[in-house]
Amino acid sequence: MASMSTVFPKSTSFLSQPLTKPHKSDSITTSISFPSYSRNRNLTTLRVRAGLIEPDGGKLVDLVVSEPRRREKKHEAADLPKVRLTVIDLQWMHVLSEGWASPLRGFMRESEFLQTLHFNLLNLDDGSVVNMSVPIVLAIDDQQKTLIGESKRVSLVDSDDNPIAILNDIEIYKHPKEERIARTWGTTAPGLPYVEEAITNAGDWLIGGDLEVLEPVKYNDGLDRFRLSPFELRKELEKRGADAVFAFQLRNPVHNGHALLMTDTRRRLLEMGYKNPILLLHPLGGFTKADDVPLSWRMKQHEKVLEDGVLDPETTVVSIFPSPMLYAGPTEVQWHAKARINAGANFYIVGRDPAGMAHPVEKRDLYDADHGKKVLSMAPGLERLNILPFRVAAYDKTQGKMAFFDPSRAQDFLFISGTKMRALAKNRENPPDGFMCPGGWKVLVDYYDSLTVTGNTKLPEKIPV
Repeated sequence: MASMSTVFPKSTSFLSQPLTKPHKSDSITTSISFPSYSRNRNLTTLRVRAGLIEPDGGKLVDLVVSEPRRREKKHEAADLPKVRLTVIDLQWMHVLSEGWASPLRGFMRESEFLQTLHFNLLNLDDGSVVNMSVPIVLAIDDQQKTLIGESKRVSLVDSDDNPIAILNDIEIYKHPKEERIARTWGTTAPGLPYVEEAITNAGDWLIGGDLEVLEPVKYNDGLDRFRLSPFELRKELEKRGADAVFAFQLRNPVHNGHALLMTDTRRRLLEMGYKNPILLLHPLGGFTKADDVPLSWRMKQHEKVLEDGVLDPETTVVSIFPSPMLYAGPTEVQWHAKARINAGANFYIVGRDPAGMAHPVEKRDLYDADHGKKVLSMAPGLERLNILPFRVAAYDKTQGKMAFFDPSRAQDFLFISGTKMRALAKNRENPPDGFMCPGGWKVLVDYYDSLTVTGNTKLPEKIPV
Protein backbone atom coordinates (compact mmCIF):
# COMPACT_ATOMS: atom_id res chain seq x y z
CA MET A 1 0.00 0.00 0.00
CA ALA A 2 1.13 3.49 -0.72
CA SER A 3 2.01 6.20 1.69
CA MET A 4 2.08 9.91 0.85
CA SER A 5 3.79 11.62 -1.19
CA THR A 6 1.53 8.68 -1.92
CA VAL A 7 4.11 5.92 -2.48
CA PHE A 8 3.65 2.32 -3.50
CA PRO A 9 6.09 -0.38 -2.38
CA LYS A 10 8.66 -1.41 -4.97
CA SER A 11 7.75 -4.35 -7.12
CA THR A 12 11.00 4.66 -18.11
CA SER A 13 8.32 9.91 -19.23
CA PHE A 14 8.64 9.09 -22.82
CA LEU A 15 7.68 11.19 -23.33
CA SER A 16 -17.00 21.01 -13.59
CA GLN A 17 -17.97 23.12 -16.56
CA PRO A 18 -20.69 22.43 -19.17
CA LEU A 19 -19.62 20.58 -22.27
CA THR A 20 -19.22 22.85 -25.28
CA LYS A 21 -19.14 22.02 -28.94
CA PRO A 22 -16.17 23.25 -31.02
CA HIS A 23 -16.83 26.53 -32.80
CA LYS A 24 -16.94 26.36 -36.57
CA SER A 25 -14.11 28.84 -36.69
CA ASP A 26 -11.89 26.37 -34.85
CA SER A 27 -11.93 23.81 -37.62
CA ILE A 28 -11.98 23.20 -41.31
CA THR A 29 -13.83 20.31 -42.89
CA THR A 30 -11.70 18.08 -45.07
CA SER A 31 -13.03 16.44 -48.21
CA ILE A 32 -11.37 13.16 -47.23
CA SER A 33 -13.54 10.51 -45.59
CA PHE A 34 -11.93 8.47 -42.83
CA PRO A 35 -13.30 5.08 -41.74
CA SER A 36 -14.65 5.72 -38.29
CA TYR A 37 -17.66 4.64 -36.29
CA SER A 38 -20.32 7.23 -35.50
CA ARG A 39 -23.78 6.79 -34.04
CA ASN A 40 -25.51 7.34 -37.40
CA ARG A 41 -23.17 6.09 -40.08
CA ASN A 42 -20.10 3.95 -40.63
CA LEU A 43 -18.19 6.47 -42.72
CA THR A 44 -17.84 10.04 -41.55
CA THR A 45 -16.14 13.13 -42.83
CA LEU A 46 -14.12 14.30 -39.85
CA ARG A 47 -12.93 17.77 -39.05
CA VAL A 48 -9.34 18.84 -38.93
CA ARG A 49 -9.15 21.32 -36.08
CA ALA A 50 -6.44 23.10 -34.16
CA GLY A 51 -5.88 22.44 -30.47
CA LEU A 52 -6.65 19.49 -28.21
CA ILE A 53 -10.14 18.22 -27.47
CA GLU A 54 -11.73 19.72 -24.35
CA PRO A 55 -11.95 17.47 -21.28
CA ASP A 56 -15.33 16.19 -20.14
CA GLY A 57 -17.15 18.95 -18.31
CA GLY A 58 -14.96 21.57 -19.97
CA LYS A 59 -12.26 21.57 -17.30
CA LEU A 60 -9.86 19.00 -15.86
CA VAL A 61 -10.45 18.13 -12.22
CA ASP A 62 -7.38 18.35 -9.95
CA LEU A 63 -8.06 16.99 -6.48
CA VAL A 64 -4.51 17.24 -5.07
CA VAL A 65 -4.21 19.79 -2.26
CA SER A 66 -1.95 22.72 -3.12
CA GLU A 67 1.43 22.57 -1.43
CA PRO A 68 0.94 25.55 0.94
CA ARG A 69 -2.18 23.86 2.43
CA ARG A 70 -0.84 20.33 2.86
CA ARG A 71 0.45 20.70 6.41
CA GLU A 72 -2.90 22.14 7.54
CA LYS A 73 -4.87 19.38 5.81
CA LYS A 74 -2.69 16.65 7.31
CA HIS A 75 -3.44 18.03 10.77
CA GLU A 76 -7.16 17.98 9.95
CA ALA A 77 -6.95 14.40 8.70
CA ALA A 78 -5.29 13.21 11.91
CA ASP A 79 -8.43 14.00 13.92
CA LEU A 80 -10.98 12.38 11.61
CA PRO A 81 -12.40 8.82 11.56
CA LYS A 82 -10.17 6.63 9.41
CA VAL A 83 -10.93 4.42 6.41
CA ARG A 84 -8.05 2.20 5.31
CA LEU A 85 -7.60 1.84 1.56
CA THR A 86 -6.69 -1.31 -0.33
CA VAL A 87 -4.19 -1.19 -3.19
CA ILE A 88 -7.05 -1.06 -5.72
CA ASP A 89 -8.81 1.68 -3.71
CA LEU A 90 -5.62 3.70 -3.89
CA GLN A 91 -5.35 3.16 -7.63
CA TRP A 92 -8.87 4.57 -8.02
CA MET A 93 -7.95 7.48 -5.75
CA HIS A 94 -5.01 8.15 -8.07
CA VAL A 95 -7.37 8.10 -11.08
CA LEU A 96 -9.75 10.55 -9.41
CA SER A 97 -7.04 12.87 -8.08
CA GLU A 98 -5.57 13.60 -11.53
CA GLY A 99 -8.84 14.13 -13.37
CA TRP A 100 -9.02 10.97 -15.48
CA ALA A 101 -12.68 10.72 -14.44
CA SER A 102 -13.43 14.44 -14.84
CA PRO A 103 -15.82 15.96 -13.93
CA LEU A 104 -16.16 13.45 -11.05
CA ARG A 105 -14.73 14.96 -7.85
CA GLY A 106 -14.50 11.97 -5.56
CA PHE A 107 -15.72 8.47 -4.82
CA MET A 108 -19.30 8.20 -6.04
CA ARG A 109 -22.33 9.06 -3.98
CA GLU A 110 -25.42 6.93 -4.55
CA SER A 111 -26.96 9.06 -7.32
CA GLU A 112 -23.70 8.98 -9.28
CA PHE A 113 -23.33 5.26 -8.63
CA LEU A 114 -26.83 4.49 -9.95
CA GLN A 115 -26.46 6.70 -13.02
CA THR A 116 -23.20 4.96 -13.84
CA LEU A 117 -24.51 1.48 -13.16
CA HIS A 118 -27.77 1.78 -15.10
CA PHE A 119 -27.17 4.49 -17.72
CA ASN A 120 -23.35 4.54 -18.22
CA LEU A 121 -23.38 8.31 -17.84
CA LEU A 122 -23.44 11.23 -15.43
CA ASN A 123 -25.88 14.12 -15.78
CA LEU A 124 -24.30 17.55 -15.40
CA ASP A 125 -25.98 20.60 -13.91
CA ASP A 126 -26.45 22.23 -17.30
CA GLY A 127 -28.41 19.26 -18.62
CA SER A 128 -25.59 17.74 -20.67
CA VAL A 129 -24.15 14.30 -20.01
CA VAL A 130 -20.70 12.74 -19.87
CA ASN A 131 -19.91 9.09 -20.27
CA MET A 132 -19.17 7.13 -17.09
CA SER A 133 -19.53 3.38 -17.42
CA VAL A 134 -17.74 1.87 -14.41
CA PRO A 135 -18.49 2.69 -10.77
CA ILE A 136 -15.62 4.34 -8.90
CA VAL A 137 -16.65 3.56 -5.36
CA LEU A 138 -15.17 2.95 -1.93
CA ALA A 139 -16.48 0.08 0.21
CA ILE A 140 -16.55 0.00 4.02
CA ASP A 141 -17.77 -2.62 6.48
CA ASP A 142 -20.17 -2.43 9.44
CA GLN A 143 -17.39 -1.70 11.93
CA GLN A 144 -16.03 1.20 9.87
CA LYS A 145 -19.54 2.57 9.41
CA THR A 146 -20.07 2.51 13.18
CA LEU A 147 -16.74 4.25 13.84
CA ILE A 148 -17.62 7.00 11.36
CA GLY A 149 -20.87 7.64 13.19
CA GLU A 150 -22.31 11.10 12.45
CA SER A 151 -19.08 12.55 11.07
CA LYS A 152 -19.40 14.22 7.66
CA ARG A 153 -15.69 13.79 6.89
CA VAL A 154 -13.28 10.88 7.01
CA SER A 155 -9.53 10.44 6.60
CA LEU A 156 -8.39 7.91 4.02
CA VAL A 157 -5.24 6.13 5.19
CA ASP A 158 -2.73 3.67 3.75
CA SER A 159 -1.76 0.28 5.17
CA ASP A 160 0.47 2.00 7.76
CA ASP A 161 -2.40 4.32 8.84
CA ASN A 162 -0.74 7.36 7.24
CA PRO A 163 -3.38 9.90 6.12
CA ILE A 164 -3.35 10.26 2.34
CA ALA A 165 -6.67 11.99 1.64
CA ILE A 166 -9.80 13.50 3.15
CA LEU A 167 -13.31 12.61 1.95
CA ASN A 168 -15.72 15.49 2.59
CA ASP A 169 -19.52 15.78 2.81
CA ILE A 170 -19.78 12.02 2.87
CA GLU A 171 -22.75 9.82 2.03
CA ILE A 172 -22.94 6.18 3.14
CA TYR A 173 -25.28 3.81 1.31
CA LYS A 174 -25.75 0.09 0.74
CA HIS A 175 -23.31 -1.79 -1.48
CA PRO A 176 -25.51 -3.86 -3.83
CA LYS A 177 -22.79 -6.29 -4.82
CA GLU A 178 -24.85 -8.68 -6.94
CA GLU A 179 -26.50 -5.83 -8.84
CA ARG A 180 -23.15 -4.10 -9.35
CA ILE A 181 -21.50 -7.26 -10.66
CA ALA A 182 -24.40 -8.22 -12.93
CA ARG A 183 -24.71 -4.75 -14.44
CA THR A 184 -20.96 -4.24 -14.93
CA TRP A 185 -19.93 -7.69 -16.20
CA GLY A 186 -23.20 -9.07 -17.52
CA THR A 187 -22.74 -12.19 -15.40
CA THR A 188 -22.36 -13.21 -11.77
CA ALA A 189 -20.38 -16.33 -12.65
CA PRO A 190 -17.59 -17.12 -10.20
CA GLY A 191 -14.00 -16.46 -11.24
CA LEU A 192 -14.13 -12.84 -12.44
CA PRO A 193 -10.66 -11.54 -11.46
CA TYR A 194 -11.59 -8.01 -10.37
CA VAL A 195 -14.71 -9.19 -8.55
CA GLU A 196 -12.74 -11.74 -6.54
CA GLU A 197 -10.01 -9.21 -5.77
CA ALA A 198 -12.07 -6.12 -4.97
CA ILE A 199 -15.79 -6.83 -4.48
CA THR A 200 -16.61 -10.27 -3.07
CA ASN A 201 -14.94 -9.69 0.30
CA ALA A 202 -15.44 -5.93 0.38
CA GLY A 203 -17.72 -4.22 2.89
CA ASP A 204 -21.50 -4.08 2.55
CA TRP A 205 -21.56 -0.27 2.45
CA LEU A 206 -20.25 2.34 0.03
CA ILE A 207 -19.01 5.76 1.08
CA GLY A 208 -18.90 8.67 -1.36
CA GLY A 209 -17.86 12.29 -1.10
CA ASP A 210 -15.60 15.06 -2.35
CA LEU A 211 -11.94 14.09 -2.35
CA GLU A 212 -8.91 16.09 -1.21
CA VAL A 213 -5.70 14.17 -1.86
CA LEU A 214 -2.91 15.33 0.42
CA GLU A 215 0.03 14.77 -1.95
CA PRO A 216 0.56 13.52 -5.51
CA VAL A 217 0.51 9.74 -5.78
CA LYS A 218 3.95 8.15 -6.25
CA TYR A 219 4.78 4.44 -6.48
CA ASN A 220 8.60 4.54 -6.14
CA ASP A 221 8.93 1.57 -8.50
CA GLY A 222 11.19 3.20 -11.07
CA LEU A 223 8.23 3.94 -13.34
CA ASP A 224 6.87 7.18 -11.89
CA ARG A 225 8.43 9.19 -14.71
CA PHE A 226 6.01 7.44 -17.07
CA ARG A 227 2.96 8.30 -15.01
CA LEU A 228 1.87 11.53 -16.65
CA SER A 229 -1.39 13.06 -15.47
CA PRO A 230 -3.94 14.30 -18.02
CA PHE A 231 -2.66 17.83 -17.41
CA GLU A 232 0.97 16.74 -17.97
CA LEU A 233 0.03 14.77 -21.08
CA ARG A 234 -1.80 17.75 -22.55
CA LYS A 235 1.22 19.91 -21.84
CA GLU A 236 3.53 17.40 -23.57
CA LEU A 237 1.19 17.03 -26.54
CA GLU A 238 0.95 20.79 -26.96
CA LYS A 239 4.73 21.06 -26.67
CA ARG A 240 5.04 18.60 -29.56
CA GLY A 241 2.54 20.58 -31.62
CA ALA A 242 -0.02 17.78 -31.89
CA ASP A 243 -3.07 18.62 -33.98
CA ALA A 244 -4.48 15.10 -33.58
CA VAL A 245 -3.94 12.57 -30.79
CA PHE A 246 -4.75 8.90 -31.32
CA ALA A 247 -4.73 6.70 -28.23
CA PHE A 248 -3.89 3.02 -28.09
CA GLN A 249 -4.51 1.18 -24.82
CA LEU A 250 -2.85 -2.13 -24.15
CA ARG A 251 -2.02 -4.51 -21.32
CA ASN A 252 0.19 -6.81 -23.40
CA PRO A 253 3.59 -6.54 -25.09
CA VAL A 254 3.66 -4.67 -28.42
CA HIS A 255 4.22 -6.82 -31.50
CA ASN A 256 4.72 -5.65 -35.06
CA GLY A 257 1.03 -6.08 -35.88
CA HIS A 258 0.21 -3.45 -33.25
CA ALA A 259 2.96 -1.24 -34.64
CA LEU A 260 1.61 -1.63 -38.20
CA LEU A 261 -1.82 -0.53 -37.03
CA MET A 262 -0.45 2.51 -35.19
CA THR A 263 1.84 3.67 -38.00
CA ASP A 264 -0.93 3.13 -40.57
CA THR A 265 -3.33 5.19 -38.46
CA ARG A 266 -0.86 8.07 -38.45
CA ARG A 267 -0.46 7.79 -42.21
CA ARG A 268 -4.22 7.99 -42.69
CA LEU A 269 -4.49 11.01 -40.40
CA LEU A 270 -1.78 12.77 -42.40
CA GLU A 271 -3.71 12.01 -45.58
CA MET A 272 -6.77 13.62 -43.99
CA GLY A 273 -4.89 16.88 -43.62
CA TYR A 274 -3.54 16.72 -40.09
CA LYS A 275 0.02 18.01 -39.90
CA ASN A 276 1.34 16.33 -36.76
CA PRO A 277 -0.71 13.41 -35.39
CA ILE A 278 0.80 12.07 -32.14
CA LEU A 279 0.37 8.53 -30.83
CA LEU A 280 -0.46 8.13 -27.15
CA LEU A 281 0.77 4.61 -26.34
CA HIS A 282 -0.99 4.13 -23.03
CA PRO A 283 -0.47 0.82 -21.20
CA LEU A 284 -2.74 0.12 -18.26
CA GLY A 285 -0.87 0.33 -14.96
CA GLY A 286 -3.33 -0.71 -12.25
CA PHE A 287 -4.58 -4.13 -11.17
CA THR A 288 -4.33 -6.89 -13.78
CA LYS A 289 -5.00 -10.61 -13.50
CA ALA A 290 -2.24 -12.96 -12.41
CA ASP A 291 -1.35 -14.35 -15.85
CA ASP A 292 -0.87 -10.93 -17.48
CA VAL A 293 2.72 -9.75 -18.01
CA PRO A 294 3.57 -7.38 -15.11
CA LEU A 295 3.76 -3.65 -15.78
CA SER A 296 7.52 -3.31 -15.22
CA TRP A 297 8.27 -5.95 -17.86
CA ARG A 298 5.75 -4.46 -20.29
CA MET A 299 7.33 -1.02 -19.96
CA LYS A 300 10.77 -2.50 -20.54
CA GLN A 301 9.42 -4.19 -23.67
CA HIS A 302 7.81 -0.96 -24.90
CA GLU A 303 11.14 0.84 -24.48
CA LYS A 304 12.81 -1.71 -26.75
CA VAL A 305 10.10 -1.21 -29.37
CA LEU A 306 11.02 2.47 -29.54
CA GLU A 307 14.77 1.82 -29.31
CA ASP A 308 14.55 -0.62 -32.23
CA GLY A 309 12.70 1.96 -34.33
CA VAL A 310 9.46 0.00 -34.64
CA LEU A 311 7.66 3.14 -33.44
CA ASP A 312 8.98 6.68 -33.86
CA PRO A 313 9.87 8.30 -30.50
CA GLU A 314 9.36 11.74 -32.04
CA THR A 315 5.68 11.06 -32.73
CA THR A 316 4.95 8.72 -29.81
CA VAL A 317 4.24 9.54 -26.17
CA VAL A 318 4.42 6.53 -23.84
CA SER A 319 2.69 6.95 -20.52
CA ILE A 320 1.05 4.73 -17.90
CA PHE A 321 -2.72 4.84 -17.38
CA PRO A 322 -3.21 4.28 -13.62
CA SER A 323 -6.62 2.59 -13.74
CA PRO A 324 -7.21 -0.95 -12.50
CA MET A 325 -8.38 -3.45 -15.13
CA LEU A 326 -11.89 -4.84 -14.69
CA TYR A 327 -12.09 -7.17 -17.74
CA ALA A 328 -15.65 -5.93 -18.23
CA GLY A 329 -15.67 -5.82 -22.02
CA PRO A 330 -17.99 -3.30 -23.73
CA THR A 331 -18.84 -1.65 -20.42
CA GLU A 332 -15.22 -1.06 -19.48
CA VAL A 333 -14.00 0.01 -22.93
CA GLN A 334 -16.23 3.09 -22.62
CA TRP A 335 -14.29 4.05 -19.49
CA HIS A 336 -10.98 3.53 -21.30
CA ALA A 337 -12.13 5.79 -24.14
CA LYS A 338 -13.63 8.47 -21.90
CA ALA A 339 -10.46 8.76 -19.82
CA ARG A 340 -8.39 9.36 -22.97
CA ILE A 341 -10.61 12.32 -23.92
CA ASN A 342 -9.52 13.88 -20.65
CA ALA A 343 -5.89 13.26 -21.64
CA GLY A 344 -6.39 15.09 -24.94
CA ALA A 345 -7.07 12.23 -27.38
CA ASN A 346 -9.65 12.80 -30.11
CA PHE A 347 -9.10 9.41 -31.80
CA TYR A 348 -9.31 6.06 -30.04
CA ILE A 349 -8.15 2.78 -31.58
CA VAL A 350 -10.32 -0.17 -30.61
CA GLY A 351 -9.67 -3.80 -31.42
CA ARG A 352 -11.27 -7.19 -31.19
CA ASP A 353 -12.89 -7.97 -27.83
CA PRO A 354 -11.53 -4.89 -26.00
CA ALA A 355 -11.22 -5.35 -22.22
CA GLY A 356 -12.50 -8.88 -22.68
CA MET A 357 -11.53 -12.24 -21.25
CA ALA A 358 -12.42 -15.90 -21.46
CA HIS A 359 -15.60 -16.88 -19.68
CA PRO A 360 -14.55 -17.93 -16.17
CA VAL A 361 -16.67 -21.12 -16.26
CA GLU A 362 -17.58 -21.97 -19.84
CA LYS A 363 -15.20 -22.61 -22.74
CA ARG A 364 -15.94 -19.43 -24.70
CA ASP A 365 -15.23 -15.73 -24.67
CA LEU A 366 -17.24 -13.76 -22.13
CA TYR A 367 -18.18 -11.06 -24.66
CA ASP A 368 -18.92 -10.90 -28.37
CA ALA A 369 -15.68 -9.83 -30.05
CA ASP A 370 -17.37 -7.01 -32.04
CA HIS A 371 -19.56 -5.54 -29.32
CA GLY A 372 -16.88 -3.27 -27.88
CA LYS A 373 -16.40 -1.21 -31.03
CA LYS A 374 -20.15 -1.20 -31.72
CA VAL A 375 -20.95 0.05 -28.23
CA LEU A 376 -18.34 2.80 -28.50
CA SER A 377 -20.04 4.02 -31.68
CA MET A 378 -23.32 4.49 -29.79
CA ALA A 379 -22.20 5.34 -26.25
CA PRO A 380 -23.72 8.49 -24.74
CA GLY A 381 -21.15 11.16 -23.96
CA LEU A 382 -18.53 9.85 -26.42
CA GLU A 383 -19.86 11.61 -29.52
CA ARG A 384 -16.79 13.87 -29.69
CA LEU A 385 -14.38 10.93 -29.85
CA ASN A 386 -13.56 9.36 -33.22
CA ILE A 387 -13.52 5.57 -32.89
CA LEU A 388 -10.99 3.76 -35.11
CA PRO A 389 -11.66 0.00 -35.34
CA PHE A 390 -8.68 -2.32 -35.78
CA ARG A 391 -7.80 -3.55 -39.19
CA VAL A 392 -6.93 -7.21 -38.82
CA ALA A 393 -3.18 -7.85 -39.01
CA ALA A 394 -1.50 -11.24 -39.26
CA TYR A 395 1.87 -12.68 -40.21
CA ASP A 396 2.24 -12.71 -43.99
CA LYS A 397 4.38 -15.74 -44.82
CA THR A 398 5.05 -14.51 -48.35
CA GLN A 399 6.53 -11.22 -47.10
CA GLY A 400 8.01 -12.44 -43.82
CA LYS A 401 6.35 -9.67 -41.79
CA MET A 402 3.11 -8.55 -40.19
CA ALA A 403 0.63 -7.22 -42.74
CA PHE A 404 -3.05 -6.46 -43.02
CA PHE A 405 -5.00 -9.63 -43.64
CA ASP A 406 -6.08 -10.25 -47.22
CA PRO A 407 -8.95 -12.78 -47.27
CA SER A 408 -8.35 -13.46 -50.99
CA ARG A 409 -5.12 -15.25 -50.04
CA ALA A 410 -5.93 -16.41 -46.54
CA GLN A 411 -3.58 -19.38 -46.89
CA ASP A 412 -0.61 -16.97 -46.86
CA PHE A 413 -1.34 -15.65 -43.37
CA LEU A 414 -0.49 -17.02 -39.96
CA PHE A 415 -2.43 -15.86 -36.90
CA ILE A 416 -0.30 -15.92 -33.74
CA SER A 417 -2.57 -15.63 -30.72
CA GLY A 418 -1.55 -14.23 -27.37
CA THR A 419 -1.64 -17.76 -25.99
CA LYS A 420 0.68 -18.97 -28.76
CA MET A 421 3.00 -15.99 -28.24
CA ARG A 422 3.26 -16.70 -24.51
CA ALA A 423 3.89 -20.39 -25.14
CA LEU A 424 6.74 -19.58 -27.53
CA ALA A 425 8.33 -17.20 -25.04
CA LYS A 426 7.99 -19.66 -22.16
CA ASN A 427 9.67 -22.35 -24.25
CA ARG A 428 12.41 -19.94 -25.39
CA GLU A 429 11.34 -20.49 -28.98
CA ASN A 430 11.49 -17.65 -31.50
CA PRO A 431 8.45 -16.48 -33.42
CA PRO A 432 8.73 -15.98 -37.19
CA ASP A 433 11.10 -13.17 -38.15
CA GLY A 434 9.18 -9.91 -38.33
CA PHE A 435 6.57 -10.78 -35.69
CA MET A 436 8.21 -8.71 -32.92
CA CYS A 437 11.42 -6.70 -32.76
CA PRO A 438 14.31 -8.80 -31.38
CA GLY A 439 14.88 -6.56 -28.34
CA GLY A 440 11.21 -6.67 -27.39
CA TRP A 441 11.05 -10.46 -27.79
CA LYS A 442 14.10 -10.91 -25.59
CA VAL A 443 12.39 -8.98 -22.80
CA LEU A 444 9.38 -11.30 -23.03
CA VAL A 445 11.59 -14.41 -22.95
CA ASP A 446 13.55 -12.99 -20.00
CA TYR A 447 10.30 -12.42 -18.11
CA TYR A 448 9.22 -16.05 -18.43
CA ASP A 449 12.76 -17.17 -17.58
CA SER A 450 12.46 -15.17 -14.37
CA LEU A 451 9.46 -17.15 -13.17
CA THR A 452 10.56 -19.33 -10.29
CA VAL A 453 8.59 -22.35 -9.21
CA THR A 454 7.37 -22.33 -5.61
CA GLY A 455 5.31 -25.48 -5.10
CA ASN A 456 2.72 -25.32 -7.89
CA THR A 457 2.84 -21.52 -8.13
CA LYS A 458 5.04 -19.53 -10.50
CA LEU A 459 6.05 -16.15 -9.14
CA PRO A 460 7.55 -13.35 -11.27
CA GLU A 461 10.88 -12.04 -10.04
CA LYS A 462 11.32 -8.26 -9.97
CA ILE A 463 13.57 -6.74 -12.58
CA PRO A 464 15.73 -3.61 -12.46
CA VAL A 465 14.25 -0.71 -14.41
